[in-house]
Amino acid sequence: RPPRFPFPSSPSVSPAADPAVISPQDPTLLIGSSLVATCTVSPESHLRAEDLYWTLNGRRLPATSYTTLGPTTLSVALSRLNGSKQQSGDNLVCHSRDGGILAGSCLYVGLPPEKPVNISCWSKNMKDLTCKWAPGAEGETFLHTNYTLKYKLRWYGRDNTCQEYHAAGTYSCRIPKDLALFTPYEIWVEASNRMGVAVSDVVMLDILDVVTTDPPPDVHVSRVGDLEDQLSVRWSSPPALKDFLFQAKYQIQYRVEDSSEWKVVDDVGNQTSCRLAGLRPGTVYFVQVRCNPFGIYGSKSAGIWSDWSNPTAASTPRSERAAGGCDPKGGEQNTTLRRELKQFFGWVRKHSYGCSNLGIKLYDQWRVWLQKSHKARNQVGKDPSA
Repeated sequence: RPPRFPFPSSPSVSPAADPAVISPQDPTLLIGSSLVATCTVSPESHLRAEDLYWTLNGRRLPATSYTTLGPTTLSVALSRLNGSKQQSGDNLVCHSRDGGILAGSCLYVGLPPEKPVNISCWSKNMKDLTCKWAPGAEGETFLHTNYTLKYKLRWYGRDNTCQEYHAAGTYSCRIPKDLALFTPYEIWVEASNRMGVAVSDVVMLDILDVVTTDPPPDVHVSRVGDLEDQLSVRWSSPPALKDFLFQAKYQIQYRVEDSSEWKVVDDVGNQTSCRLAGLRPGTVYFVQVRCNPFGIYGSKSAGIWSDWSNPTAASTPRSERAAGGCDPKGGEQNTTLRRELKQFFGWVRKHSYGCSNLGIKLYDQWRVWLQKSHKARNQVGKDPSA
């Protein structure tokens, strides 16, 4: 951060006297404005206008922009000013011929703040409230802009000011405690800088409608016997859910090891286990689970999803049919088996909604029977001495 003005006096001048004065001092200007500033040296400095020059942010301004207004006064003209290069203001400095600093002024060139938008809030386990927002359509004002999150109970109570800023990013604030339940809050954001104030629209919310929680812990992924296209996923409810009454629903996403594309299972419901089917044999899968508390104390909100759990990996068994060679007749049988499996599995997925225990168990029984039948057929015709 650059030094603030006024600058210290030069060694040849008494500290009690200012060697020069700049006017106007620390002006605030709109982008595109023009400015004429003057530097007047004191008689005690024994300097004249021709002994002076100007710099802006350390860069010497051309003499063609100067005008001598008197024996001890030199002006500089600045036109079509751009936004300040630093939010603390641009340094306009008057120097003596030997480079000494005589006086300085800060130029604040920018825009008034815009109305903050897109306010969203969430409560972690009903113990706090965090809100974030966007600074407006343009955002950049080129001036230091303060954002203040304010809130109050809808029907009574005084305005309160949030204190813990940057909790979830640059434009965010966290209210850590003393929250009221069953009473809606009014929440808004005020933006202010040297050129004005802008206030967001008021958002009304109930804490119970914006609750989120921790990701489900203890996620385990395991094989389902020898079934090469399935994995079983189990997890525990987040511990905080035991502290308050509500329902929870879960969601699973999974991907293969060599892909960044996740597939989502939306219909897990409130159970803490699920079967993934239709997977590729002999493939490593990464699985994550998240939780959404909903229906808390009668709330009709859709709820807010937690973060995803850390990825858990498991692999499906390799397909026995894919190993070794086979005769044309066996190949035809494998083709028929795959076709029948595909048809039956499509029926199961269509009617089981992804996680129906009844449908999956029926499918498992059918698959095991087919695999045993297939192995028995492969033994027929083999030479025992081979």
